[in-house]
Amino acid sequence: MSRLQEVAENRVAMETIVNLTSVFEGLASMKIAQVKNQVLSSQQFFSELWDIYKQIRVDSLFRFGRGEEKDLIHKQLVMVITAEGGFSGDIDQKLIKWMLETYDPAKQDIIVIGHHGALQLLQQKVGFKKYFTLPSRDTNINVRPLVQEVGRYEGTTVYYQTYVSLMTQEIKRIELQTAVAEQAKAAGSEKPEEVISEANYIFEPSTFDVVAHLERSMTEIALSQVILDSKLAQYASRFRAMSMAKDKSNELANDLRMVYNRTKRRIQDERLKEMTNSLRMGGRG
Repeated sequence: MSRLQEVAENRVAMETIVNLTSVFEGLASMKIAQVKNQVLSSQQFFSELWDIYKQIRVDSLFRFGRGEEKDLIHKQLVMVITAEGGFSGDIDQKLIKWMLETYDPAKQDIIVIGHHGALQLLQQKVGFKKYFTLPSRDTNINVRPLVQEVGRYEGTTVYYQTYVSLMTQEIKRIELQTAVAEQAKAAGSEKPEEVISEANYIFEPSTFDVVAHLERSMTEIALSQVILDSKLAQYASRFRAMSMAKDKSNELANDLRMVYNRTKRRIQDERLKEMTNSLRMGGRG
């Protein structure tokens, strides 16, 4: 009887795991849908800003809203976006390994986003300039501290996870200036119908300040998009992990159900055999 009870308890525990993994799988799926909607909203806002920017920019050079060139740190900034926790498979390790293949501490500074990435770098005894936690929210992400860091360097390269499908996530490297350019291309490259200048508009405090503000805003959007893409890949990775865990636990639950039924049948057969033997012994007496 104790064997039957043990099998029954294991079966109940495994069925509980099946239910829990189903819930986590559903939550990951919901997060994916929310992030996709947020990405679309950000793209629309970027398009509106770009329409204004291309009418008033004083030249073709995008400066990320930075100040005078003399304020620049004459190094490249490397930004690595990873998961906050360790529940991300081996994709963060691959990302860090790929980044370190070309990393030159004399020419580059590292900023890491996400505790898991920071931990990976510390384990490999690689120093980084600053560490930021991965935003917990998927909307209204505050990336201004990151944009301020971007504005201090000559150029910025971002390493991050990218979403391909629910079952496929990849690692990607992109120059932040390229990310802004791609956003601008998606927003449209037609010539503006109207040129906005000091001849027909009043700018406060100045045209350059307005242009710098727009550049910072568009950089924030482009960087937010990269972070959202990384989070989308993380949610997809979790969905895949939960889906695999659910299938495995469901399989184990079915096996335990079969073991339970066989054990129960065997006990019943043994009892029936004992009763039959008892009746036979009684008849002989």
